[in-house]
Amino acid sequence: MNFESILPMSFFRWCEGTALAQMIQHSRWAFAIIETLHIMALAVLLGTFVIVDLRLLGHGLRQDAVADLARQFGPWSWLSLGVMIVTGIPMYFSEAIRLASSSPFFYKMLFLMLAVGFHLTIHRKATSSVAAPTPSLAKLAASLSLACWLAVALAGRAIAFLSK
Repeated sequence: MNFESILPMSFFRWCEGTALAQMIQHSRWAFAIIETLHIMALAVLLGTFVIVDLRLLGHGLRQDAVADLARQFGPWSWLSLGVMIVTGIPMYFSEAIRLASSSPFFYKMLFLMLAVGFHLTIHRKATSSVAAPTPSLAKLAASLSLACWLAVALAGRAIAFLSK
């Protein structure tokens, strides 16, 4: 599956024709700098979710309540997601035509939407202090969270190796 089968090719050509895309394409360092910031933001995002999810699974930081950890790391998580979006859009624009036919990119976007949706709903409920879930539901929420974000990272990494 890819975006080429969903959107017209004129959209991808338009993306690559923007001033932003042209600047990145003709710069020696722009893409590398933007990608580095993107990956650093992903590392922070994954780190914050891993800490909270490991606590949900009953491992590490047992002296801290899950809700407290989620509240403490939440701003870092969402700031990191924001940085990933702000850096991901220009990277996409600079190579939209190539990514149009990229299955890994399609799956990265799919898993990203699933992960964000999951965190705004089920994960948020599992980590809130209002309604503490049963241990089995907490473990399921943590496991699904880790799986979603790992899938985003792995699909993103696969773009470099499996895209034309």
